[in-house]
Amino acid sequence: MNKRSLLDISSYLILGPENTKNRPVPDIVRAALVAGFTCLQVRSKTATAREMLALARACAEVRAELGLADRVALLIDDRLDLVLAARDLGIPVDGVHVGQTDVPPGICRRLLGEDAIVGLSAPRTELLEYIHTGDLSIIDYLGAGPLHPTATKPDAGLLADGTRHLRTLEELRTLAIESPIPVVVGGGVKKGDLPALKATSVAGFFVISAVAGAEDPGRAAKELVETWKQA
Repeated sequence: MNKRSLLDISSYLILGPENTKNRPVPDIVRAALVAGFTCLQVRSKTATAREMLALARACAEVRAELGLADRVALLIDDRLDLVLAARDLGIPVDGVHVGQTDVPPGICRRLLGEDAIVGLSAPRTELLEYIHTGDLSIIDYLGAGPLHPTATKPDAGLLADGTRHLRTLEELRTLAIESPIPVVVGGGVKKGDLPALKATSVAGFFVISAVAGAEDPGRAAKELVETWKQA
C-alpha cells in the first residue's frame, strides 16, 4: 500500500526519550494514537543510532497492535541512514523528515523510492520564494514554524543575526493557499492556537511537549484532536 496517498498530517506527534519526562516513549505513542493522532515522527538529539532503531521498532509495534499500520505514517527525523537501516531490519518505517541542512530531499526520494514519505522543514526566511522556485514534486509536505518559541527546539526560528522569526497567521494563510503541497505547523502550539491555525487552511499541526510533556498525555492528545476537528 502506498502510504503517500493516505498521508494525514492533521494531528502530528513528534517525540523522543528526552521529551517524555522519563516515561516510556511507546506509552506516550499509544495514548496519542488512541486519541486520534494521525502521524508520528521519532526524533531525538540524545539517543544513539541503535536506540533510535529500537524506538522506531517499538512505535511500529504499538501502531500495529492498534490496527493503525495502514493509516498512521511513522517517520524518522533527520536520519536517512536510520530509515534505510530500519527497512533492512524489517522495521516498517514509512519515510523521513529532513531540514534545510540535512540530506537533500531529492537524495532521500531517490534512495527510499517513490512509495516513501519525505517531509521537509520550510526555510526560515524567503518561504514564498522557495515554494515557487523549489522542486516540491519530490516532497509530501512542508513543516513550518515556529508559531511560538519552544523549549524543545531552542534554535527554532533563529536567524544568523540572532533574531527569531516566528510564523504569523497571515504568513501561514498565504503559504497554505500558494503551496502545491500540504503544510503542517508547529513550534509551541497549544490547544488554544488550533482554531486560528485551522482558519488559515494549513493541513494540520505538530506538537511535542503539548502531548509528550503533559501530565496526562492521552487526555491532552484527545483535547488537541477534538479541538482541531471541531474548529
